[in-house]
Formats: sequence, C-alpha cells, structure tokens
Amino acid sequence: MGDVLSGAVLSPLFDARRLWRGRARPASEGAPDGVPTGWAPLDAALPQGGWPAHALSEILLPLDGVGELELVLPALASLATRQRPAMVVAPPYVPGVDGWSARGVDMRHVTIVRAGSASDALWAMEQCLRSSACGAVLGWPGEADERALRRLQVAAESGHTPAFLFRDRRHAAHASPAALRIELETQPQPQWRVRKCRGGQPPAQAFVLARAGA
Repeated sequence: MGDVLSGAVLSPLFDARRLWRGRARPASEGAPDGVPTGWAPLDAALPQGGWPAHALSEILLPLDGVGELELVLPALASLATRQRPAMVVAPPYVPGVDGWSARGVDMRHVTIVRAGSASDALWAMEQCLRSSACGAVLGWPGEADERALRRLQVAAESGHTPAFLFRDRRHAAHASPAALRIELETQPQPQWRVRKCRGGQPPAQAFVLARAGA
C-alpha cells in the first residue's frame, strides 16, 4: 500500500512545493467525458457513459461498509497509477489490501490520508483535487455543508480529477452541487438508485449490479 499521511502533513508539503500543484489541462476535444464504472448497466444509464471524470460524485449510504467500495473499485483500478496515485481520505476503516488487489487496484498507488476532523478531511480532499496530481480522491468527511461541497466540486473541475464522497443517505433530501448522486437502497433488495446526474435525467429504475458471470 502507498503511504499513510495526515492532513497536518499535507499542508507544509504543499507550502514547501514538495507536492506538485499541476495546472488543470483542457479536456481533449472528442475525448470521452466519463470514467467507465465497470458496471455496464450503470455506464449505459449515465450521460457521460461512466463516472464524471472531472467532478464530484456523491455516494449516499445507510451506513458504512455495505458494498460502497465494490461500486467504485473497478474504476479505481484504472485511475490509481504511479504517475497519479489515488488518495483515500479519512476512511472509516482500513482498506483491505487483498480485496482491493483482487479488484485490480495496485495498492502501491493508493495513499491513505488520516484526518482529525471533518474540516481536516474536507481540506485534504480539496488540496488533493486542486493539485491535479491525483488519479482520484475518495473521502469520508462525515459532515459537509453546501459551501464545502461546492468547493470540492470546483476543485475537482479545476484539477481535472474525479472525486468520490461517501455520505449518509439522510443527506439525499438536501440539494447538492455534486455532478452525480447515487444512493444505496436496501428495500426490497440492495440496489443503487441514481438521484441526480448532470447532463441528463436520472433513470427511473434502480440497478442491482452484478459481476459478469455472477
């Protein structure tokens, strides 16, 4: 697995220019807008054909540890690279190396960032997104108001980096600037429902996502 950092460690690194702050690159004309999710039904339903490549995706959950990482790991396998590692900010539990590796994620290119508070986690996510140095940023800040969410959305756009924010599904009732919102429903069976997708209407049907051959 990559390094484990704290939010306090990131600040002097950015200030001392030991972490590169790249400039946002203009998207190539005609390039795909989305990052394939690894789930064909979901890709087909999303306007970009996958996860928004340079935006915030909000994943709403009844509680942590109910399959949310299974949803994003196929994409993370292609996003986490030596040149642009994935940053995992304030996860509620230590990622399982074997499970992530089995889904194709090279754990040498994954860095865990510890945070002492929700504000620290949000700050770390924003800095990582703005740097353009990360392949993806995943975060569990706990609490985040609309202003904080908007800052993350702007940072993802300016840094050309996909961001994944994991939150309690009670926030589904509140407006969000995220480009994509997807909620895990537990009744009548575990299924994913797209609540918002920029550039199109959310599909009417929820999705039960199964691996090919399952």
